[in-house]
Amino acid sequence: MAFLAPRDGVTNLWVLSVDAMDEARPVTDERLRGITNFRWAADGATLLYLADDDGDENTRLYAVDGAGSVSRALTPAGARAEIIGLSANDPGAVVVLLNERDRGWPDVVRVELATGARTTLLRNGGPRGYTSVLLDRDNAVRVGVRSRADGGAEVVALEARGRTRTLFEIPFADAMSTRLIGFEADGAHFLMLDSSLGQPDTPARDRTALLRVDVTSGEKVVLGEGERADVVDVWIDPATGAAEAFATEYLRREWRALNADSQADIEFLDRSMTGDFTVVSRNADDTRWIVVEESPTTPRRSYLFDRAGPAGRRLTSLFSHRPELQQAALQPMTPVEISARDGATLVAYLTLPAGSDANGDARPEQPLPLVLLPHDGPWARDSYGFDAMHQWLANRGYAVLSVNFRGSAGFGKAFLNAGNDEWGGRIQEDLSDAVEWAVAQRIAEQDRVAIVGSGFGGYAALSGLAFTPDLYRCGASFAAPANLFAMLDLTPSWQRDQFYHRVADARTEAGRQLLRVRSPAFHAGRIRSPLLLAYGGRDPRLTRGETDQVAQAVRLRGILTYLTFPDEGRQLVRPQNRLSYLAVLEHFLGDCLGGRVEPVGASFEGAAINVYDGAVNVPGLSAFSRRPAQPTVQPTAQTLSDDAEASDANAAAEPQQ
Repeated sequence: MAFLAPRDGVTNLWVLSVDAMDEARPVTDERLRGITNFRWAADGATLLYLADDDGDENTRLYAVDGAGSVSRALTPAGARAEIIGLSANDPGAVVVLLNERDRGWPDVVRVELATGARTTLLRNGGPRGYTSVLLDRDNAVRVGVRSRADGGAEVVALEARGRTRTLFEIPFADAMSTRLIGFEADGAHFLMLDSSLGQPDTPARDRTALLRVDVTSGEKVVLGEGERADVVDVWIDPATGAAEAFATEYLRREWRALNADSQADIEFLDRSMTGDFTVVSRNADDTRWIVVEESPTTPRRSYLFDRAGPAGRRLTSLFSHRPELQQAALQPMTPVEISARDGATLVAYLTLPAGSDANGDARPEQPLPLVLLPHDGPWARDSYGFDAMHQWLANRGYAVLSVNFRGSAGFGKAFLNAGNDEWGGRIQEDLSDAVEWAVAQRIAEQDRVAIVGSGFGGYAALSGLAFTPDLYRCGASFAAPANLFAMLDLTPSWQRDQFYHRVADARTEAGRQLLRVRSPAFHAGRIRSPLLLAYGGRDPRLTRGETDQVAQAVRLRGILTYLTFPDEGRQLVRPQNRLSYLAVLEHFLGDCLGGRVEPVGASFEGAAINVYDGAVNVPGLSAFSRRPAQPTVQPTAQTLSDDAEASDANAAAEPQQ
């Protein structure tokens, strides 16, 4: 088996025999950003992994022999690769999406493992290019999803000599909750997740269901769906490609079997483990699985699940993913349902500090300082389980709340589409309503609430400080799209129609007006509370100018801490950089909310940081101080000429929260 673990402080790829657990050995020697995901090739001997060498999201594909060899690159530098095809019928190759030819529309390319020779299977391109494709068991491209200008899509069968045949349409409302999964071994049917009507005699549904589709006729058969939430995971037989079980997730993940054997597996795993479980790998003959268990108070642990042993099913512990936390005082996470101001139900997760909840009712004895953590996406979700940020912040004395605001995925298409055109609007109101709920429940002190996030969560933090300045004592924002015009300009072409329909349409005057109103960069002068602002210098989705624009508006108030990480992208991957940011965040929250703060110690060693504001606020940070940053770009071409005055001129049009 293979797994990821640190080697000299950097995440690398390791292998071991399950019969010799003490003989694990690394097979890669990454020194900078580390490895975040990998796959076994179908030959059973080669490991494939993707590495974002520069933080610019151009993930390059590498191969290494599981027995130990020098890693070799299979795709060129500067292009983004994504694995989409590994097949026992084609064991000497891997099929990837590769944007070497066209940055906006990746081609489907077959790569020989031994030589790296590449063959283009499908040349992709706009304006009606493929946003995803599905390969059969022979690694042939058989089905594609083709985008439409209205934000919807069509699912087509690809036939000989470049011909295509439309199987069915996907309306815009269903585009984000529809996903192709895989072909069955017969080559005549494929599995997908779908929330659309799809066929005249199929009743309308809101939640994503698991479907089996006839590739000739397009006929759909529903295999399973949930009552309150979308299907989020599927067990697939490695030999036949047939679906065996599926999971839905509302408050917590729930598994349902599609046959008697899978039902027995689910019942055995439920009896054997106290936390929630996920099947992450199955061997070729399906006799051995790797299962991961976790709960809020149990760090992830991997098990070997032997399904065909002489004594029946057996579960053997392999290792804990975070052994240093085994004896830590981890705190329970409580799922809660919050009513928004318009009656919508928001699923949220609450963690409280140790000793604050004497009677175990998920309410502290006295109101606490609260950290609100809006998730990235926004078309993603927060879930129940071990959450490092929740545990860390609770350990420092804060109540921690994560909220699935409208636009979050997993709760049906109506809830997801309720977030359309609501960035900084009703989405932000949901976050405000969650804070008001926490105050009303005596969980949070009204004047001691912070909002902290990255990506869309960072945007929500800036919006919260700018649009509801009396609600938050302070906020921290990493990698935030502060100027929505710039974000749309940088969005890949294959996603742009979706963004126009879900954020705002920059091609229309009404859309441009909405973008101005909802862009925190144009309203940053209203921020009165302390702000920690940071971004990665190699982030391909962010311009330095928009972040500098926020900094420039806030700087004179003396409330700004402003950092950049020149060798990072949209996420902090290098451990030294991540640790340094968290050390700054801890001091920032300590000054703002009064929570516990550990000495900085060696937290900044090896980090690459530029600090433009607030260096004096954290011991040791002054060593990274730079001259104040200045705006380096002008507003984008789509921004109207009066954007500089938008903050005042559009005040009456801003969302009331």
